[in-house]
Amino acid sequence: MFTGIVQGIASINSITDKPGLRTFTLSFPRGFCQDLEIGASVAVDGVCLTVTSLHDADMAEFDVMQQSLAITTLGGYAQHGRINVERAARDGAEIGGHPLSGHVDFTAQIAAIRELENNYVIRIAVPPEWLRYIFAKGYIAINGASLTVAEVNRQEGWFEVWLIPETLRMTVFSEKKAGASLNIEIERSTQVIVDTVRNMLQETLGPLLPALEALLQQQGKSVDELVKPGVLPK
Repeated sequence: MFTGIVQGIASINSITDKPGLRTFTLSFPRGFCQDLEIGASVAVDGVCLTVTSLHDADMAEFDVMQQSLAITTLGGYAQHGRINVERAARDGAEIGGHPLSGHVDFTAQIAAIRELENNYVIRIAVPPEWLRYIFAKGYIAINGASLTVAEVNRQEGWFEVWLIPETLRMTVFSEKKAGASLNIEIERSTQVIVDTVRNMLQETLGPLLPALEALLQQQGKSVDELVKPGVLPK
């Protein structure tokens, strides 16, 4: 498990392709690899990877399957690229973000970026089948960073997050441009609540559900707004 609190920025030292695998050799900030062992888990831009080899004090290798390369942004990375990294959470550690599995649900693209005084706003375009799990004031993990959703527009298909200077300093978000792809992991308890309520509506309303959805759409709303879960404290 991870907490979504990015602990540093690593760089891609080298990439080696093997049959069915791609091996990333990453260089980490000094001290990041202390007590790190082969078999340990590290979140790399939000993707849970396993340490397969250690080099020197601040370098490690990770093997990534073709499936992971296909469904995350890792398949498009190049040598010298920079990524967010976090060690697996330890028992008793403070969870400053929210619990993450490191299993990316989908990738999304940056639709726009606004730079305000002491704030950095990223608007992210999301497919409708995933937008149903995203709510204002809820949590979401973007490239492994636990962030609070500021605004959601279901009609236009986007949500926004606002980043403070400290978040920009500790992550690679300031290096991203419009059109860049991001790894997204939705908040798992929100997914369970939404899916459960939607299934209940389907069982209760049956064939009437499409009519309800059409009526709400005429009003600029959706069924997803009816199943908005309460925001739980961190």
